[in-house]
Amino acid sequence: MLPIVGCAREPRRVSARTADDFGDTLSSGAAPRRIVSLNPSTTELLFAIGAGSRLVGRTTYDMWPVAARKVPDLGPGLRPNVEAVLATRPDLVVLYASDDNRDAARRLRAAGVPTAAFRVDRVADFARVTRALGILTGDSAAARATVDSVRGTLDRVHAATASLPHPTVFWPLYDQPLLATGSGSYLDELITIAGGRNIYGFMKEPSPRITFEDLMRRDPDVVLTSPESRSRYLADPRWRALRALRDGHLLVVDTTLVLRPGPRLGEAARSLALLLHPGSVQ
Repeated sequence: MLPIVGCAREPRRVSARTADDFGDTLSSGAAPRRIVSLNPSTTELLFAIGAGSRLVGRTTYDMWPVAARKVPDLGPGLRPNVEAVLATRPDLVVLYASDDNRDAARRLRAAGVPTAAFRVDRVADFARVTRALGILTGDSAAARATVDSVRGTLDRVHAATASLPHPTVFWPLYDQPLLATGSGSYLDELITIAGGRNIYGFMKEPSPRITFEDLMRRDPDVVLTSPESRSRYLADPRWRALRALRDGHLLVVDTTLVLRPGPRLGEAARSLALLLHPGSVQ
């Protein structure tokens, strides 16, 4: 478990520059005191590096840590209400780097608000974005400590599962159309670290579209699912025809943990390892 850095630290001065995932460069002479984070992952990271007390806005989906729930809810993170964001008088806004948010980023910058957009598709992106947030908030040391802590946990989980048999794993991300976890997603990396072998790891997209017939042909040892989807899969004759379901290997993942590529990535890998290899890690 990654400890949360204290949230009452006095912001330091920022003397460095960093680029976001829209290609925009930010620099400032003073660390921001009023931050809006419209991305659950960056909200978790800001708390982890000690900037949580400076948050004045978040999305509806930012539920961790518990202290994040006390931050004003500004709605969804995609295509946000720019007027509502500006009403919080932010001196930094962090967005999810989706094309849906490009217009909001332009409007916020036009209003004079420093704005950064990030996305985490791979574990390496987590480290890069954490360091960038450390620069923007004025505490690179806390950012480095967060990265080191997560990497340490990932390494320990990987070491514990490396010599174990690696079952083949299918992780559906959506049903209609059927989307798999591909190698372009950090979830593929988590499967490998946890001691599994992603049957669609050869596909470069984060969430490639597949057919059920191809899934049947590949016949995975394990199917990972969300708590909400489990009963639906068990009630569907097509899904029940999969060997993994017949063998009782439809495993439920904690989606509140594994679908947030933030400071709990190590804990997410550990939770998957315990599903695939019970008792393999402490």
